[in-house]
Amino acid sequence: MSRKPELRGRAARLARLFPTGPAQNGGIHAARTPFVLLVVLLLGGGLIGLLVLNSALSEGQFKLDDLQKQTKSLTDEEQALQRDVDAYSAPDALQRRAHELGMVPGGDPAFLDPNGTVKGVPEQAAAEKTSANTSVVLAPEALVSRPSPSPTPAPGAVAPVATPTPARSVQPAQSSTVQSSTPTTPGR
Repeated sequence: MSRKPELRGRAARLARLFPTGPAQNGGIHAARTPFVLLVVLLLGGGLIGLLVLNSALSEGQFKLDDLQKQTKSLTDEEQALQRDVDAYSAPDALQRRAHELGMVPGGDPAFLDPNGTVKGVPEQAAAEKTSANTSVVLAPEALVSRPSPSPTPAPGAVAPVATPTPARSVQPAQSSTVQSSTPTTPGR
């Protein structure tokens, strides 16, 4: 058996503070148990918190990706619509559509001074020959062929046939002294 050397002075006093034999009723182990449980609970709670935080960030990233795809899609659609607007508002396209509607370029305008005098010599717009069957210009949306839902007729009933109706020409109000058969440009 090995024997421990005897301690003297300060070392002996310190040695009395720490028991050397088996712990009584769990001694040191009983004092460590709450601390160990606290450390384990803190570590476990931290890991669970990181897991929840990570899953929330992943969910947010998925939503962000979906919103970015939707934004790109809507931006592409906006650009396509802007190209259509630019194409329809180009001067040559406006001139072509006005000609198809039967409009003619206006003559030289005359201006009224605040005192009532007329400046310039007004001219009537030159009339172009137009046929009785003037073609109707449709909006761009009407040119796209889309199947329209039609109601189903009852058995034995004759389905109505849609006949195109000619467009009415609207004549602007003119004074009773001047009658003109030439169309005028609206807004002038």
